[in-house]
Amino acid sequence: MEIEFDFKEENSRIFGPILRPVARIILINGNIEFPEYVYVDSGADITLISKSVGDTLGFKIESTDNITEIKGIGERGVPIIIKKLKIKLGEKLFDARIAWALIEEVPLLLGREDVFNLFEINFKKNSKIVFSD
Repeated sequence: MEIEFDFKEENSRIFGPILRPVARIILINGNIEFPEYVYVDSGADITLISKSVGDTLGFKIESTDNITEIKGIGERGVPIIIKKLKIKLGEKLFDARIAWALIEEVPLLLGREDVFNLFEINFKKNSKIVFSD
């Protein structure tokens, strides 16, 4: 299987128009499916979703959940809970752990853990990202 996505042009505060690698995935929890474009981030340890996306998928904060914190480039931590779901990318369906942020102000990221080991991923000259297995 090979699937490719065009980079998406967005506006950067610093650089103006910039191209970013995105992929369309479907997040699946039980019978709830949530299609979304996410940034493909080789620097992210784990796939990250916002509070409202997790709510839409039916996630609840359980007494057994461990709320922890992750940090990116900045000093500010983001409270998260690790949850499990299925991700569909192209025709490939797989189980993955994701970080459900307990805040809204996070980008949706496709991170390395449980994903990058399944695909060969090529970033093509700032124009396309290609997943092949």
